[in-house]
Amino acid sequence: MLKLDIVHDLQAVYRKLVDSSSRPGLILDLGKEAAMLDEENAAGCSSSILLLALTLLDPEVTFKVYGSEAAAVENELNQLTFAKAVQADQADYLFLLKDAGAGSLEDAIEMANPGTFINPHKSATIIAETGMITEGNKLLLSGPGIQTSTGISIDLPGNWIERRSEKNKEYPTGVDLVFVDRNHQLLSLPRTTQITVCREVEEQWVM
Repeated sequence: MLKLDIVHDLQAVYRKLVDSSSRPGLILDLGKEAAMLDEENAAGCSSSILLLALTLLDPEVTFKVYGSEAAAVENELNQLTFAKAVQADQADYLFLLKDAGAGSLEDAIEMANPGTFINPHKSATIIAETGMITEGNKLLLSGPGIQTSTGISIDLPGNWIERRSEKNKEYPTGVDLVFVDRNHQLLSLPRTTQITVCREVEEQWVM
């Protein structure tokens, strides 16, 4: 890890995470900070996921990892941050690695703690590694922090958008999502962000 400046570089990561969360749809680059990490420092864990884990985890919070090497990664993150690995429904942060498997994000959304009306801040944040994140027109975002609407594309199959909508229907409870891709692009989708799937509709001529 050890070109990484634990204070300066992780503060930069935190600032990017805050900026991304306050301006949903804004895609930010963690490449500079990721380049400071040794890729092999956490088994099966990408440098972007590791950066976010180092930024967010401490002895006061809990986490859960989804992935083929989940136990090894949880052990590594525990040693690095002293945060405790727990079951998904008890975790403050849920990390989904790139090999977590089909349906893992939907499962994480379903299991994650949505907080309560009295304590919505006790809800979980899900941090998932995805395929490419780019500006685009596949998903239209609207809501707080977005002037009118903004478009993005995420290479992420499954029905996670529907699951997220169901989970977040009783605001202020719900879960926040953070995505990173293999190019270290960062995107946050807070529970307040509305997502519309843009599908091209073929015109049907009625004879």
